[in-house]
Amino acid sequence: MAEPAPLIGLDLGGTKIEVAVLDGQGRFLLRERRPTPQGDYAATLRVMGELVAQADAHLAAMGVGRLPVGVAIPGSISPNSGLIRNANSTVLNGKPLLADLQALLARPVRLHNDANCLAVSEAIDGAGQGARLVFAVILGTGVGAGIAIGGRDWLGCNAVAGEWGHNPLPWPRTASAWGELPGPRCWCGLQGCIETWLSGPAFAADHALHTGQQLAAHDITAAMRRGDAAARASFIRYCDRLARALAHVINLLDPEVIVLGGGMSNVGELYTEVPQRWGAWVFSDEVRTRLLPAMHGDSSGVRGAAWLWRDQATPFSSVP
Repeated sequence: MAEPAPLIGLDLGGTKIEVAVLDGQGRFLLRERRPTPQGDYAATLRVMGELVAQADAHLAAMGVGRLPVGVAIPGSISPNSGLIRNANSTVLNGKPLLADLQALLARPVRLHNDANCLAVSEAIDGAGQGARLVFAVILGTGVGAGIAIGGRDWLGCNAVAGEWGHNPLPWPRTASAWGELPGPRCWCGLQGCIETWLSGPAFAADHALHTGQQLAAHDITAAMRRGDAAARASFIRYCDRLARALAHVINLLDPEVIVLGGGMSNVGELYTEVPQRWGAWVFSDEVRTRLLPAMHGDSSGVRGAAWLWRDQATPFSSVP
């Protein structure tokens, strides 16, 4: 049997743009990163084109023609207009990114939400390998999620499946020590979205509100590990909120695996604390869902983007 063809993936993030070439087994043949131009759509397109040109050159040296490209982005494509919407990298919103990339790269492009690409990556050969349904969460500067069923991302008829971060925090606590109603204002225009409670900056803001200390999320975690009681209290509030938010997911989708990515996913204590709590809100006598860190870490986005073309990994001239 012939070796599967290589794949090209691009991950457009808020701070970096990454290109990768994978072989048919998912091993990296090339991986390059560049800073994301801030607030400059044209410059962002230019950097993406330059990175794909590097991938093309690497493949040409292997005797492989130009391949289609999978792209992970924040936000999604509107089925109505074809324009980007709901991206916290707001320079993308309202732009015809898919059409612009296909014209720039002169080949077919598949463009999907970054959390969906995380779900695909982890479902195919990561922490969720072998699971029928994987729910993948990004806990970073923003909060998003994606759904993979049978190793393929599920977008839904409105292309918003997995937009968990812009649902309200469930079962809000009204005690003054928690103060969860009406909740912080979200960039989307609503209040109390899960993103406003579970992003890295939200964790830091909650700690500052309760202690007056302006610390980054990783510094709060470090203080907790040194025995700081206030930092521990902030972390427990975070775990309680994450447990409630994920219990909602389990009640709706009942996934076999929930995978965490993003900066907060690196806090190992989450994987003990959250499952100990979520049973109080899951409508079942037992919770078998596994909570796991992304096996491929911050490379899951670009890997998932590349896997978007695994069914047609052939030189672009032969792709319909």
